[in-house]
Amino acid sequence: MSSPTADVSVRIAWADDARGIAEVQVAAWRTAYAGLLPAEELAGFDPISFAAGWHASLTRPKDARNRVLVALERNRIVGFAIVSPAADPDCDPVADGEVSDFTVLPEEQRKGHGSRLQQAVIDTLVADRFARAVTWVNATDDVLRTFFVEAGWGADQAHRELDLYGDGSVTVKQVRLHTALDG
Repeated sequence: MSSPTADVSVRIAWADDARGIAEVQVAAWRTAYAGLLPAEELAGFDPISFAAGWHASLTRPKDARNRVLVALERNRIVGFAIVSPAADPDCDPVADGEVSDFTVLPEEQRKGHGSRLQQAVIDTLVADRFARAVTWVNATDDVLRTFFVEAGWGADQAHRELDLYGDGSVTVKQVRLHTALDG
């Protein structure tokens, strides 16, 4: 007798997924930026206003290779990733794909969603004929960095500092990771 399996999957996002993606983003940002941004600002993040931006980007991507993938448990979005041609000046947008966001709800981590999502990201980038993938990870996010490193990604010595407000008052240091996709 076989035991029941979880109803989990990853697929390309649809415009109707905008609200679910926004809810995951807001929940994840409230965790990731706690201590960096004021609590009242984090509490003010509104999934409905974020969803409008997601809906627009899902219905009118700038490039056919700009895709959002969603990790699902049944019909509930528990994570998402964004893939596109790499935008860094030292990358080749024909050969290098970028994972510009990789988010799984904090309470849904360590359940296999991230691994499924990462495999779908790799499969999508390979299908788009990219030879290498890059992603930026907050330097203090040991969990996400370790997750990628254990999957075969490595630091490529590039780093940057994001200015969250544009005035230098709140910055986030990031490191770039990369992996070969061509075999």
